[in-house]
Amino acid sequence: MSQFILHKENTRGHANHGWLNAHHSFSFANYYNPDRMHFGVLRVLNDDLIDGGMGFGAHPHDNMEIITIPLAGAIAHKDSMGNSAVINAGEIQVMSAGTGVSHSEFNALADVQLNLLQIWLFPNKKNVTPRYDQRALDVAARHNNFQQILSPNADDDNVWIHQDAWFSLGKFDADFETEYKIKKAGNGVYAFVISGEVTINGQALSTRDAIGIWDTDSISFKANSADAEVLLMDVPMELN
Repeated sequence: MSQFILHKENTRGHANHGWLNAHHSFSFANYYNPDRMHFGVLRVLNDDLIDGGMGFGAHPHDNMEIITIPLAGAIAHKDSMGNSAVINAGEIQVMSAGTGVSHSEFNALADVQLNLLQIWLFPNKKNVTPRYDQRALDVAARHNNFQQILSPNADDDNVWIHQDAWFSLGKFDADFETEYKIKKAGNGVYAFVISGEVTINGQALSTRDAIGIWDTDSISFKANSADAEVLLMDVPMELN
């Protein structure tokens, strides 16, 4: 029988630093909640608003898979691997931190607020060679469809990471219904509502609500409003 955990938008951790207005789905920085440390291998889901020209100076990571999805605006990225890039809304960026990497992230625009999702997953391989990738997504391909944007497979038409995880983005018309089949036995799904109103496995969810579901092989989905947008993170529930 499936199990679930419900995370309403107003139960997230919150930190407003002026230039940075951040909401944390799981314990992060000064936000600590022993009941919200991770969902399986999903360790961090931060929903950040960053003022024009502002951002995070160079800082280190290791042994973490880091995914960044800009929802509005653009990110200027630099790292110790020699990468320098701008990631725009409609794209996805990944870094395998592996043996260690440092990077900086800034709002690439002076007069437009940046909204991004930054997501960390524990890897299934430690001390790998650090790597970087980004990709433009076909936004039209997620209309009434869960478009796969990340997987463990380098041959897939998406970015890949060192973990048996699959991410999908969908944008739906009102009353559209579908079913999502979990990709691997032992995985669960953490569904984050970017915008709109939806029902997942009978639970009504609004903008920035989330639900984590496990011990099942599929979930039911219905959009209750026009342009409902959802990110599904299909991740192992057991830590390596």
